[in-house]
Amino acid sequence: MTDVYLFRAVNVGGTAKLPMADLRALATELGATDVRTYIASGNLLSTPPGDPGAFADELRAAVRLRYGFDREVLHRTPAQLRDALLEHPLDVDDPARSYVTFLDAVPAAAAVDAAQAVESGDDEWAVVGDHLHVRFAQGAGKATLSTDRLLRALDVVGTARNLRTVAQLETRAGEAP
Repeated sequence: MTDVYLFRAVNVGGTAKLPMADLRALATELGATDVRTYIASGNLLSTPPGDPGAFADELRAAVRLRYGFDREVLHRTPAQLRDALLEHPLDVDDPARSYVTFLDAVPAAAAVDAAQAVESGDDEWAVVGDHLHVRFAQGAGKATLSTDRLLRALDVVGTARNLRTVAQLETRAGEAP
């Protein structure tokens, strides 16, 4: 089965450069098959050589060793991507302004309550299981809501993708390489 591995914060903001060709080669070296990437923001599609969670950990360690930076790698199945799209509780007027942040854990209820204090302006957010859903009223570039501040309040690590990207990843994971 083709799974999706989402790297946090690579190839954005001038730090943590990870060429996608190198990522594909690295995944192949670690035993993955059907290896592909989608756009340059750290989206790997592959069939892992064993346990998908262990493979995510192996990818993280290999990138840290080879490239000298440490970035979380979150694993999702195509079904989990589809569920994240279907469960999106916010109005979607433009899929490029609506995001799913894939979390490494389900935030505690007390943390979700405390995170309500994070300034959001016209932006909206909601936690559904291990996904943080966000809609930026004016787009991410003009956001009042700081997703980083929100993740710190929720006490979790996550990596965000807009709904268009999530839909593409879900579709591509279901296609033959």
